[in-house]
Amino acid sequence: MEEVSVVCRNESETVALAQKIARIAEKGDVFALFGTLGMGKSVFARGFIQSLTNAEEVPSPTFTLLQSYDAPDFEIYHFDLYRLKSPEEIFELGMEEALHEGVCLIEWPEKMAGYLPKNCFRLSITPDPAGRKITLSSASEDKVVRLRNLEI
Repeated sequence: MEEVSVVCRNESETVALAQKIARIAEKGDVFALFGTLGMGKSVFARGFIQSLTNAEEVPSPTFTLLQSYDAPDFEIYHFDLYRLKSPEEIFELGMEEALHEGVCLIEWPEKMAGYLPKNCFRLSITPDPAGRKITLSSASEDKVVRLRNLEI
C-alpha cells in the first residue's frame, strides 16, 4: 500500500489539501478520515465539500450522524460515526446506498469495523511538530494512481 504524506501547518493548508483531493473524487469513492478529537477531520471535510458544492455552511454531523450535499456529478455523504454504539447502526443511516451512489466522507470510520470498504481512500491525521500530518493511502491500484497524480 503506497502512501502520500503532507504536513499542514494550519487550517488553511488543510482546506487547500482537501480541495485538491476533492478534484480526484469519483462516484463510489469513500474517504475514511482517521484521527483523534481535534485533529482536523471536520476541517478537511468542510474544505472538500465546499470546493464541490455551493454549501456555505458545512456543520459537523456529530449529532445528526449524516449530512448530504449535491455536487455536480454525485451526492456527497458526510458521516460522523463518533456516537455509534455498534457497527450495524450504519445500515440505519443508509450507508449501503451512499457507498455506491455517491462520495462518502466518513469521520470515525473505525466505528464501522469490518464494514469499511477495503479499497477506500484512507486519510490518517496525526500531530506533527509543525502542525498536522495527513497520510493518504489506498489498497486500490486505481486510487493509488490518482493519489500519485495529485500535485501536493
